[in-house]
Amino acid sequence: MTTTVTPEAGRRTAGGTPPGAAPRTRRSGRLRRISLPYVLLLPALVLELLVHLAPMLIGIVVSFKELTQFYLRDWSAAPWAGLDNYAVSVDFDAPVGQALLSSFVTTCLFTLLSVGLCWLLGTTAAIFLQETFRGRGFLRTLFLIPYALPVYAAVITWAFMFQRDNGLVNHVIHDQLGLTDSPPFWLIGENSFVTLLVVSVWKGWPFAFLIMMAGLQNIPREMYEAAALDGAGVWQQIRRITLPSLRPVNQVLVLVLFLWSFNDFNTPFVLFGKAAPESADLISLHIYQSSFQTWNFGTGSAMSVLLLLFLLAVTAVYLAVTSRGRKTSDV
Repeated sequence: MTTTVTPEAGRRTAGGTPPGAAPRTRRSGRLRRISLPYVLLLPALVLELLVHLAPMLIGIVVSFKELTQFYLRDWSAAPWAGLDNYAVSVDFDAPVGQALLSSFVTTCLFTLLSVGLCWLLGTTAAIFLQETFRGRGFLRTLFLIPYALPVYAAVITWAFMFQRDNGLVNHVIHDQLGLTDSPPFWLIGENSFVTLLVVSVWKGWPFAFLIMMAGLQNIPREMYEAAALDGAGVWQQIRRITLPSLRPVNQVLVLVLFLWSFNDFNTPFVLFGKAAPESADLISLHIYQSSFQTWNFGTGSAMSVLLLLFLLAVTAVYLAVTSRGRKTSDV
């Protein structure tokens, strides 16, 4: 007896499913696997946008309004000011513009010194702890304590230490060491800039130390051994091997430290309160004072937008320059 197999039956698989069903199933399964991480991240992404993007957009809208204390109940009813708030902020012949320019210069100087000292201390400590010796783990833990402490608790402690009459700093330098004729003021006057810089570097350099220490782990030890056999000293090894190998890490680290220092609000606010001394008037605290002390939220929002544009421009130029330098070094 002869058995006839029809074409439709030949197209079926052993399990009785059409041959095209298996690829479609595999394709849909692969699509689900690819989309699953994005679906899981979607709630966090939406919340992040609501927390950051929504206030930023509202701030941009407010910067074009004449929003004062008279319109706080219904800020949408505030009249439009156009570019008047921006014109007032950048009019450096007027008191508002002069104060903003002075705060901007102070912030630039503070950021330059803070980033430079944080990078120098962090890099030095990371290189020093690269070698294995007794007590290295204890020193690593000790160096990371300022980074692990809550910012407010640490800065409040420093504020007590810098008190003029009963602070630890004046007790050491004046009462114990006799380096000054009278106890200096650290939280007012010209010394407030030094106080702000010390506290900022103290709580910022452990982050640089942590990043640089992680970057050093990726440098092969064979490179140092070969350099030592060729007669290279410690400084030559750091100059020829360590620093070039850490260039990608440094590019990210410097940018992050710059943004953190330039936008730092917690440190001066906790140290000096709502009104910082002129020598320590960072632009973030200055914008806060312009908004909540004078109740002129339109001008304060315009200053915030100008600060945002400045940081975006600096970041774009920095990334363009560092990317070009990286391509040149690779060639």
